Amino acid sequence: MDWLQVIVLALVQGLTEFLPVSSSAHLILVPVLTNWEDQGLAFDVALHLGSLAAVVLYFRRDLINMTISWTRSVTHRQMDSDARLAWAVILGTIPVGLAGLLFKDSIETLLRSPIYLAIGLIVFGLLLGWADWRHKGEREVTQMNWKDVLFIGLAQAVALFPGTSRSGITITAGLMLGLTREAAARFSFLLSIPVILIACALKSYDLATAGVPVDWIFMISGVVASGISAFLCIHFFLAFINRIGMQPFVIYRIILGVALLWLFA
Repeated sequence: MDWLQVIVLALVQGLTEFLPVSSSAHLILVPVLTNWEDQGLAFDVALHLGSLAAVVLYFRRDLINMTISWTRSVTHRQMDSDARLAWAVILGTIPVGLAGLLFKDSIETLLRSPIYLAIGLIVFGLLLGWADWRHKGEREVTQMNWKDVLFIGLAQAVALFPGTSRSGITITAGLMLGLTREAAARFSFLLSIPVILIACALKSYDLATAGVPVDWIFMISGVVASGISAFLCIHFFLAFINRIGMQPFVIYRIILGVALLWLFA
């Protein structure tokens, strides 16, 4: 790796992890389009750690309140809105955890190609566009029930299909349930925390057992660049989502998907 590759991959990860455009698709495509060698497992961990740090830092007050209330709900059976939100994040994570254990390796092996990425980008981009256009939601996160949470959690499991976008499909599901754009995005971002944490833990275990040498300068740089870009992405996305809607991202996904089909079909 060189510094250009480090910065580009970190920025791509940070900017696309939380936008509904599929970060995995972009991280797969960058080496394909640039002929760069694979960045390796260690740098993969660094990129995800940066994204995790960004979302935890951004929602730190929510997470503290959720943790305190969740603990109280377990020890004293006292339930408030923060405790319900914490339980919702836990419930919403279970489907993707089970799907990842059962199908992740086979999906990555069989479907990790530009053609499948293009299909995922276009199909789920159109679904996002329809959900944003059709459903003018007014519900907030606190108004979700367990069926709503389970529906969003099942949608998140679909993101294992390349090109889907974890944030994109969960926001789509939230919009279909009548959540506001901001509520759908906020819950999607909160749901990302355990998913990214699990991914980091698994990749770190693979890294430790593989005995791969680590370039700590590149690792730390990747964490910082990915984290800063992800934090800014979350901030501006939530600030402008009600004005810009989802259609610009839908158009981008379709253009990118068509370009991939043209290049690789």
